[in-house]
Amino acid sequence: MDELTTLEAQLRFHDERYYRQAEPEITDTQYDELRDRYHALCNERGLAPADRYGMTPGDDRTPGFTTVRHRLPMLSLEKAADGEDGSAEGKLAAWVERTRKLADLASTAPLALLVEPKIDGMSVSLTYRDGRLLQAVSRGDGISGDLITDQVRASGAVPLEVAVPAGGTFEVRGELYLPHARFKALNKSLVAAGTKPLINPRNGCAGLMKRKDASALEGLGISAFVYHVAWAEGLELPSSQQAVIAWLATLGFATNPHVTRHATAGDAAAACRAFGDERGGLTYDIDGMVIKIDDRRLHDRLGTTEHHPRWGLAWKFAPERKPTELRAITVQVGKSGKLTPVAELAPVVLAQTTVTRASLHNFAELERKDVRLGDIVLVEKAGEIIPQVVAVVLERRQPSAVAYARPIVCPECQTPVLTEDIFIFCPNPTCGAQVRERLRHFASRGAMDVQGLGEAAIDQLCTTRTLTSPAQLFALTAEDIAGLERKGDKSAHNLIAALASAKNRGLARVLIGLCLHHVGEKLAEDLAATCGSMAALLDLASRHQAGDPAPLAQLDAIDGVADTTARSVLDQLASPAVRQVIDDLTAAGVNMTAERKAVRNVAGVAGKTFVLTGTLPTLSRDQAEALITTAGGTCSGAVSKKTAYLVAGDEAGSKLAKAQSLGVKIIDEAALRALLDLGE
Repeated sequence: MDELTTLEAQLRFHDERYYRQAEPEITDTQYDELRDRYHALCNERGLAPADRYGMTPGDDRTPGFTTVRHRLPMLSLEKAADGEDGSAEGKLAAWVERTRKLADLASTAPLALLVEPKIDGMSVSLTYRDGRLLQAVSRGDGISGDLITDQVRASGAVPLEVAVPAGGTFEVRGELYLPHARFKALNKSLVAAGTKPLINPRNGCAGLMKRKDASALEGLGISAFVYHVAWAEGLELPSSQQAVIAWLATLGFATNPHVTRHATAGDAAAACRAFGDERGGLTYDIDGMVIKIDDRRLHDRLGTTEHHPRWGLAWKFAPERKPTELRAITVQVGKSGKLTPVAELAPVVLAQTTVTRASLHNFAELERKDVRLGDIVLVEKAGEIIPQVVAVVLERRQPSAVAYARPIVCPECQTPVLTEDIFIFCPNPTCGAQVRERLRHFASRGAMDVQGLGEAAIDQLCTTRTLTSPAQLFALTAEDIAGLERKGDKSAHNLIAALASAKNRGLARVLIGLCLHHVGEKLAEDLAATCGSMAALLDLASRHQAGDPAPLAQLDAIDGVADTTARSVLDQLASPAVRQVIDDLTAAGVNMTAERKAVRNVAGVAGKTFVLTGTLPTLSRDQAEALITTAGGTCSGAVSKKTAYLVAGDEAGSKLAKAQSLGVKIIDEAALRALLDLGE
């Protein structure tokens, strides 16, 4: 595969893992290296910016959330990477000189810089009106983000009311984060429940804030630091960034106590390096420092580029990297059959732990870095948790170093592998490694949520009871469980009770547990709501295989489902292997129907399609959608000619303009209540 194509595929994959799944496989530094190499190659080939991948900031928007357009874009910051060569100091000095010229300042004119820790969390925009939190929005793609007001309110991370003059409205921006102590406590409880722990505090926080059930966030300890006021109306803000932070603190917001002001670039650089050396004592994660022009009056004069404001710079800390010998490469097989290379290393101490294994991500990345057996490689920890091989020390390569050949058969079951894009798969659904991973996933909290059935128990059951199918879990007896390591009579009976309870999770959870490609939480819920039962879904799959176009059209009609996704889901459901698993689950008594809410078919609502945008005065999006669907209407995430009503609240986004252009009737919450016959 061409290197440019490979790099683009890797960037797409890692963007999906980082922004939408909140489960990154590589560090920010490694991602930046991939991105820099991609753009360097684009420059060499003269590729126009419009034809390049990822010219806009990353996107953390998640299906199922209301999308809100930011009044002012939430842009990334230009970066200065730290290193032993002093390159960050040079970039900072050049940035200051460039800023002086853009602001038309003399070389002797004072230009104070504010330096603050760069919190490794989830960016959030908070709008307050008359002192009350009106809405909270994630960064999204920088232009629009997900409405997470309910989640932020439930988390307790920010004040819901602040003392500002009546009529005042402002938007403050900050970072939601999970403190170390809370992260460790949460992971301890997840492991005790047999659930996969969170990868790191940053991604744990991002995943928690995208939970649909906002009440689940209460008491988890999510916190926030705010650092910027994007705009204000009816309020007079201080003229310096330092004074704005002090003003925010007086209102009750948490602001970082380690903000310092410096007169020169050299002083600011020294402060960044000094703080980097001491960051291990913090109770939260940071991945660098942010340097801003303190005089806010210069911010408007300097303006922004398409990607970043000109008044700020991110100083990125260099991760701890250590050399060690690559002794061997083993291959892991995941639940989807994906083969992943893993480095077996001579022991090396990183972040106070001894590392002997590290991820190599995928075979395309292994080949791009030219990693060979016997090489001395540099290893670092992603988020100081997951060890990664990031580079080869080429000057120490020995003639005996051997390139690693891509596997042509699965190391577990010896089935010939398939290649898809940059990944290699084992296509055998009965492969032992896949069976173990799929069973772990089936029992996980996000799927069937079988309390007490963790990875260790699954591994032992696969060995001692030769489990091959999820249905066999429901045939286990207390005696089967009690014979496992660390499982006594009490825990055995508790697990049997948990399995019995899991039978009634419903169709959506079963669909998630089946590990179908493309089927995550949102699509599983949509399929369950559309079809109502597994039998109806299987009927669609059979008709699709027979050439009937109607099933494909029915799934295509689901908001956000592309034709390729619909086709893939139907093809998988039609496969004999998946059908057998479903038949076995049915025989085991697993409920595979969707809970149907009572519908009262309100005239004027029943059979109509509604789209919601903006923030409604009293109803959350989930509440409004529930009221519409129980009245016989349907809700969509996109405006089209089929849309009967656009329900518009405050800060309505681009959907409003599209509805106006199509002549769609636009109503507010009061009119919706009247249609639903709810009264005031």
